[in-house]
Amino acid sequence: MKNQTFPDLNDLRKLAKDIRLDILETTTRAGSGHPSSSFSSVEILAALFFGGILRYRPAEPHWPERDRFILSKGHAAPGLYSVLSRAGYFPHDEIYRLRELNSPVQGHPIKGLLPGVESTNGSLGQGLSFGLGCALGAGLNGHRYRVYVLMGDGECQAGQIWEAAMAASHFQTANLVGIIDYNKFQECGPISREMALEPFRAKWESFGWQVEEVDGHSLPDLIETFQNIPDNGKTPTMVIAHTVKGKGVSFVEADYTFHGRALTPEQAEKAREEILSWN
Repeated sequence: MKNQTFPDLNDLRKLAKDIRLDILETTTRAGSGHPSSSFSSVEILAALFFGGILRYRPAEPHWPERDRFILSKGHAAPGLYSVLSRAGYFPHDEIYRLRELNSPVQGHPIKGLLPGVESTNGSLGQGLSFGLGCALGAGLNGHRYRVYVLMGDGECQAGQIWEAAMAASHFQTANLVGIIDYNKFQECGPISREMALEPFRAKWESFGWQVEEVDGHSLPDLIETFQNIPDNGKTPTMVIAHTVKGKGVSFVEADYTFHGRALTPEQAEKAREEILSWN
C-alpha cells in the first residue's frame, strides 16, 4: 500500500521547497543546526515519504507492516521533522521548538520523543547496522516491510558501515535499502581531501550490494530508482544519490562551513528569497 502520494511532480517540487523553508526557519530560530546537509537531502526525503515509496500510517506509527526509515545522518533532523509533521505524525508547529530545552524536537532524532522517529542517531556510522537489525527482524517475525537507511557520505568513512555492509550481504537482506546523500563535503572540507571514498560504487559492489546511482535532486529519477528496486532476491541495494551540499541557496552551496552553522537572520532572509524563486 502506498501512502501520502503526490502524483503531480509540481506538487512534489513545491513540497520540497516548503521543506527547505522549514529547515531554514527552524535552524535560524534555534541559532544552530545543520542547514546545508539538511538541504542536500530534501528531495530524497520528499520522494520517499510523498512519492509513493514508503508504506506508513501516521495514525498508527507502530503499525507492524510499515516500512522503516532510519536517518543515520542524524544532524539532518530538521528535514526529517518537517517531513514527518507534513505527513501528519504530529502538529507542524512542533518543529519550531527545534533544540529548545526539554523539547522533543532535538538537534538529532531521539526515538520515543516523536512519532515516526524510528531510531536515535547522533554518532555517525551506526544507522546501517541498526537498519540491518530491523531488516533481519522482518524475516524473523514474518513481516514484509522494507528498511531504508539514509546516510551521509562522511560517515561512510566509519568502519562500522563496512561491517554492516559485509553482514547485510552475508545474510542476504534484500529488504534493506541504503541511500547515500553524496554531496562530497563534510564538516572540515571536501571528502576527497579528508578520506577519499572513490571508487565508491565498486566498493559497495565488492561487498555484494546491488548499486544504483541517481541525481539526488531529481524527483522523477529518485522515484523511478526506488520503484525499480526488486521486491525479492537476496541482495541488499545501495542508492548513491549525487547531491549538492546546501542545495537551493547559492551562498550556502559555495561555503561548506554552513555544515554545522545556522544562517543569521539577514542571511536567512536572502536565502528565503532564493528558495522561493528557485525552480
